[in-house]
Formats: sequence, C-alpha cells, structure tokens
Amino acid sequence: MATTADSDVTYYTLEEVKTHNKRTDAWLIIHDKVYNITSFLAEHPGGEDVLMAQAGTDATVSFEDVGHSKDARAMLIKYYIGELQMVQRLLSLKFITTSGDGSSLWTTWLIPAIVAVVVGVMYRYYMQERKSP
Repeated sequence: MATTADSDVTYYTLEEVKTHNKRTDAWLIIHDKVYNITSFLAEHPGGEDVLMAQAGTDATVSFEDVGHSKDARAMLIKYYIGELQMVQRLLSLKFITTSGDGSSLWTTWLIPAIVAVVVGVMYRYYMQERKSP
C-alpha cells in the first residue's frame, strides 16, 4: 500500500510496482523513483516492447546501460509518481540480495576473491620451494 510522508511524496513497495506491468498500466523504478510510463509507451524511440520488458521492475541498470541523454532524463519528471519505500531501497541493494542477472554476492565477489587468495598462496609456496636447496 502506498504511503505519503510529510513532504507529500508517495512511497511504493516493490510489490506494488510489480503489479503495474501491462500496456494499459506500466510503471517502473529508476534510481529509487517510481514512474508511470503508460502514456509514454507509444512515444519511446526504442519502441514500447523495450519498456514493457522493464515494466513493473527496477529498470535502473537497463536505463543506465543504454546511456540516455540529459533530455531523456529530464523527460522522466513528467512521469514521476513517487518513490520506493526506504526499507525497499535497502532490500533491493545489489550487494545485499542479488545482482540483476540472478547471481548472488557469493558467486559475484566471494568465490573470485577466494580463488585469488588460493592462487596467491600457491604461487608463494611454489616460489619458496624453488629457493630452498
């Protein structure tokens, strides 16, 4: 359920945004701000299918990957309807939950770090063995 704070900003949960994923009702999140892009679907230069693939989700990574212009960023203001709840922002942080491709913190950072340490220890051991008579 959307809530309103003292500053008249409406806050939404991820679950609420997820329900708005139809051509007749499309919302998305970019940098923790919620946008109702329903009326923009037909106008999007990349076509509405691109937006519909992101509807109901946090589209921040996709939005940034495309490299939108300052004009495109300014256009977002027209579609702004609120923000993601603070608790939801914390839950959606990539290093706490998962990255966009579904890999977890474990596979993204810890396994490569452990492999690097093991390789370093093996290299050091090998170099000490070569120096020993």
